[in-house]
Amino acid sequence: MARSFGRKPKTTPQPGFVFSPAPAAREDTINKKTAASTAAFPRFQSTAGDQLSPRLNDRFAAARIKLRSAFTPSQPITDKRMFAGRIDVLTTLIRSLEDQRVHVILYGERGIGKTSLVHVLTQAAEEARYIVVYCSCGAGSNFDEIFRAVAADVPLLFHRGFAPTADAAEKGGTLADLLPPGPLSPRLVADLFAKLTGTRLLVVLDEFDVCESPDFRRNIAELIKNLSDRSIRTQLVIAGVAADLTELVQHIPSIRRNIFALQVPKMSAAEISHLVENGEEISGVTFDKAALDYIVFVANGSPYFASLLSHHSGLTAIDNGRVKVTLDDVSTAVDQALAEFRGRISKHSQAQIDQAAKSGVRHVLGVMAGAALFNSGRFDGRDVDALYPSAANAATFKATIDELAAKHVLLEVHEDEYGRGYRFSEEAVLPYLWILAAQKRFLENRKTADVRLEVPKPGDKIAVEKPQLQDKTAQPAITTGRAAGQS
Repeated sequence: MARSFGRKPKTTPQPGFVFSPAPAAREDTINKKTAASTAAFPRFQSTAGDQLSPRLNDRFAAARIKLRSAFTPSQPITDKRMFAGRIDVLTTLIRSLEDQRVHVILYGERGIGKTSLVHVLTQAAEEARYIVVYCSCGAGSNFDEIFRAVAADVPLLFHRGFAPTADAAEKGGTLADLLPPGPLSPRLVADLFAKLTGTRLLVVLDEFDVCESPDFRRNIAELIKNLSDRSIRTQLVIAGVAADLTELVQHIPSIRRNIFALQVPKMSAAEISHLVENGEEISGVTFDKAALDYIVFVANGSPYFASLLSHHSGLTAIDNGRVKVTLDDVSTAVDQALAEFRGRISKHSQAQIDQAAKSGVRHVLGVMAGAALFNSGRFDGRDVDALYPSAANAATFKATIDELAAKHVLLEVHEDEYGRGYRFSEEAVLPYLWILAAQKRFLENRKTADVRLEVPKPGDKIAVEKPQLQDKTAQPAITTGRAAGQS
């Protein structure tokens, strides 16, 4: 602590300066400024328990919370009330499991709703007293880890070697207690599940395509064969992509007869409308007809796109003091979605997209992206022919596409069992280009009230409007192309 000794020195005022005490700030002024600053600072709108924040006096806060639950683009549907359409698909899956006793493989593009479908299917199975074990596969998933976890969810009560009153069963023992140390084999797991009685076991392997281990896939194929050959009361539901089915069958071709494979189709316009209507009932936020038409058109059969646009446009309406969504709100939502998707694209591809816009071919690429979205990211000359019925226009655009692919501008040539085709060099480019093209076409056609909302299903004959050449670029009707013969 510093100390001073002697007299305190005199202060000599300097000429030309006037010293006066600073004015004391009024307490109420400070409090008002602090309150205004606090009010303007961003806050969470609800608590972690999904309750309204007591500090908010927003009459739309409750609607905002309900809307978040009604439209969940980043999460699968787990509430049956939000499950829209696909009743026939769900019925087919249940009958395959219950009547045919086969194993099920669901495959389809990302965002098509496989996980949501699986969740609703498992709820139906649990209502029927099935034991359902859901496993989300990761890149490093292995057979031993997955099936030890499955066994740990099956009570010993359902093992025919233990009476219901046995000490081990009464103490909450599980099948995992019977497993030996060391890696599990498909035969050992099948032997264990063969002892099940009084119930049925449904093992769901979601995100199967993420797993990188070929041994894991081979073991799953062997397990399917063991379970089927011995009529064991255990069935597998596998959700992934088309390549998963091909690889499993390659390992053991004879399991074809034990598998029901279903490609999850994109949703019809009516089903997308139903999805939005379900969200209206839960959230209390409504969509006018023009807004709904815009969502259906841009969604193009994708439940992910529909949920994303409904979510963004609903929040935009609420932020503007309304619970009715208008066309302008959806336009804002489309812009927000485009910003999100563009942020997922590499800088190199962004530059190529901008260059394509300057050269007038971006819209064509957008239409082709719409065709590729639900066709394993692939399109070929037949998609161009379907969208551009004029032979001259089709030839022009095929030449343009060939040139882009040769220069590796967003596209690359892809040869497979279906012949010569094309793929976009970056997966994230597809939704961005498609939404850009759909946005442009919807707003243009709305001026003439000529928006065609019903998008044909794969394999349907596509009726296309007569193209109009503008700046040497024909404008096709935006539809998604043919996936027939490629399922």
